[in-house]
Amino acid sequence: MRPPGFTFGPQVCGSLDAGAHREWLVTDGRGGYAMGTVSGLRTRRYHGLLVVAGDVPARRMMAVAALDPMLTLPGGAVVRLGTHEWASGVITPRGHELLESFEVRDGLPRWLWRVGDVVLERELAFRHGTSALSVVHTLISGGPVGLAVEPLCTWRDAHGERHAAGGLRVDKTADGVLVEDSYRVAGPGFEPDGEWYLGAYHREEAVRGLNAAEDLFRVGRFTATLDNGETLEIHAWAGDADMLAASPPPARAVVEASHRRAKTLTQPDDDETTAALTLAADAFIVNTGTATDVVAGYPWFGAWSRDTMISYEGLFLETRRGGQGRELLRAYARTLSDGMLANTADTGRTEHNTADATLWFLHAVDRHVSTTGDTDLADDLVDPLDEVIRRHVGGTRYGIRVDPADGLLTQGMDGYALTWMDAVINGVPATPRHGKAVDLNALWINGLGALGVLRERLGRGREDVDALRAKAVDSFRRRFPADHGWLHDVVDSPGTVHTSDPALRPNQLLAYGLPHAPLRGGEPGPVHAVARTLLTPLGLRTLSPADPRYRGVHRGDPASRDRAYHQGTVWPWLVGPYADAAAAVGMRTDGLLDGLLAHLGEWGVGSVSETADGDAPHAATGCPFQAWSVAETLRVYRRYRGSSR
Repeated sequence: MRPPGFTFGPQVCGSLDAGAHREWLVTDGRGGYAMGTVSGLRTRRYHGLLVVAGDVPARRMMAVAALDPMLTLPGGAVVRLGTHEWASGVITPRGHELLESFEVRDGLPRWLWRVGDVVLERELAFRHGTSALSVVHTLISGGPVGLAVEPLCTWRDAHGERHAAGGLRVDKTADGVLVEDSYRVAGPGFEPDGEWYLGAYHREEAVRGLNAAEDLFRVGRFTATLDNGETLEIHAWAGDADMLAASPPPARAVVEASHRRAKTLTQPDDDETTAALTLAADAFIVNTGTATDVVAGYPWFGAWSRDTMISYEGLFLETRRGGQGRELLRAYARTLSDGMLANTADTGRTEHNTADATLWFLHAVDRHVSTTGDTDLADDLVDPLDEVIRRHVGGTRYGIRVDPADGLLTQGMDGYALTWMDAVINGVPATPRHGKAVDLNALWINGLGALGVLRERLGRGREDVDALRAKAVDSFRRRFPADHGWLHDVVDSPGTVHTSDPALRPNQLLAYGLPHAPLRGGEPGPVHAVARTLLTPLGLRTLSPADPRYRGVHRGDPASRDRAYHQGTVWPWLVGPYADAAAAVGMRTDGLLDGLLAHLGEWGVGSVSETADGDAPHAATGCPFQAWSVAETLRVYRRYRGSSR
């Protein structure tokens, strides 16, 4: 099955309100990417055509920000097809008004500009596994015409800005330029003509309370006269000295190879939705040069172990990539320290600062072995997983330990937020959950059950983990249910007036839906309460709107967004735990994914966003392309589509 395409006509492309709020993404398989909007307007500091990953995906550098086409028509009229907004508020040129259509097909973007009878097409793709972009401009009709393409360049951290005062080293080559000894741009008929463009404005950064302007350097232009069917090809690539010296293959061949690769990712029996989500999932699986890893979200996240393990089933098992997955699980197992999985932060530091990533890792191993029958992996990892249990029972970092009184897992340290609700503002957790959190204990009990099954598969005894699990299950069933009709979010929370938090949150769903959950098959009242109050078309709210702490809009500066991040904001990935819990208690899931599947064409084209506002209309926020959002949507679709419309 060929993945479906997404096509937008002139009323979307030509409107900055509509076209500039829909974004496209093409990834290089290493953590780098090209990204922009349907209209062509760069609204983020992260938008560019060559964004280069470093030794880890989070260390990205912005290289080529734009390639601006310019037509010279018969008679000499010059028409600029780029679109830019400037710090003065002016939008010029206004090439979006000449877009006839924009399409994403096989994950690749395609633009058509029309100027009377002249139609110009642009396509682009990466050579998968390399930081090498190829762009093809084809004259469809109206020739002969002149075409010039002007690269706007920089070399900066993807999270920052660069300005003219800092300069930019550009050296001419035989077919273009070498910039900062780091990347090349090449094509036909190059004419050097360096000039700084000052004050390129990023409206989305302004909305996010961040610096919104940078300067870009026009290095010159590539030129050709095209008749109908003829092309102008441009290449931009980064790498070591050998790669920079090599000649790239024809751009048309790169684009065609990318279309063919997209088709190999799906199976003949996949329906359109499965094909679309499988292709979306591919964007997040990368090879860093040393190992397979997962990018948590584009454009600004790198690899995070919690996100990777929550995403594991959807990204690897549902897309038939178990071989890659087993190597990823082996690699992550090597990061275990004191019974905790490393959480590789986007700063590049390796930290062990989550209470749940290790337990999600245990779940991922269990799902892998149960799905694939890979007893070799089970045999390799059972001893490290035994050590995880011992360390949690005895106590490890950040106050993570099993309370011997009731067998439940507690955690917490001042200044840290160790669960998935992890926002911290000026050293203070935005959603404090110290103590015995419901999701951590559901994961702990599930992990003990999973380890018991792994041991049994290998002919080993399981009595000790079964005893730990039985004690924890008994305590969970006594401690977490509450009079208000759902489960406490946290019990035994230190330093609070009440030692339990009765907030209605989605975290309790794990207690019902995980394979070895403590309340699996239990009384459905709490799941009904979650559905009535937290379920939205794009996922689940993180807090009931009736709670005084609820924030229905996830907007503003970083602190404002962090305050709302887990206090009402909708998270699409939570549709997975909800579907599992609903199925476990006998509730129907008819139409559960309708809103999320419609969302594929609304914001990050072909993908699912990180978050959305808690208040209707649930406008998307956060990363437009998020791994666990796609992974859980795909997993739920494949597992439960028989009960969906």
